Amino acid sequence: MVKQSIFGRISQLAKANVNALLDQAEDPQKMLDQMVRDYSNNIAEAESAVAQTIGNLRMLQDDHNEDMENARSWGNKALAASRKADEYRASGDTVDAEKFDSLAKVAIQRQIAAENEARGVEPTIASQTEVVEKLKTGLNQMKGKLTELQNKRNELVARSRTAAAQSQVHDALKSIDIMDPTSEVSRFEEKVRREEARVRGANELAASSLDAQFESLEDLGEQTEIEARLAALKSGTAPASLESGQ
Repeated sequence: MVKQSIFGRISQLAKANVNALLDQAEDPQKMLDQMVRDYSNNIAEAESAVAQTIGNLRMLQDDHNEDMENARSWGNKALAASRKADEYRASGDTVDAEKFDSLAKVAIQRQIAAENEARGVEPTIASQTEVVEKLKTGLNQMKGKLTELQNKRNELVARSRTAAAQSQVHDALKSIDIMDPTSEVSRFEEKVRREEARVRGANELAASSLDAQFESLEDLGEQTEIEARLAALKSGTAPASLESGQ
């Protein structure tokens, strides 16, 4: 659920930015530069949200470790009190023996409480660990797509400049023969061709792997929630024994 909310919101922002830029595509270089900036900002926002998720997981793990340590400590105290009671009982001092047996029981009760606390948080830790790993993978994929976008930007800008230079040369050559009746038609044809090329470039960019990446992340977010809940159910019905970690 966390993963879906993070990347779902980032996907919507990025798609909105891409669509707005394509609608206003007058200068290809400015458009692509803005896309790179927007996507970089989206990644930074996602990183911040994922970092918070990881921090929350680490807090859960710290609390779990503390509960486990408390359980071990109370177990040791119970053992020490029990042994002391046995010593007093062996020497005939039943009063002190009973007192230390009572202390051992109190320590055991607190040991059980600490174990229950640790056991109760284990399903959440398991599911959050799985979510965090997939969030990290998603971020790495986003960064890979940013590199692809930057490379695509450089390629399209170079092609745009080449096309503009070729258009200038073509127009210059056409203007030499002002008596050519096809001159105006040819210039208009070139203008239409450039517009068609721009539209093809915009369509190619809009259909690039950027949107496909976000759509796959949305699907992955939904699957992650399902897997996380299943993991929580399994862990809740058959929790692992804490005594093995002592």
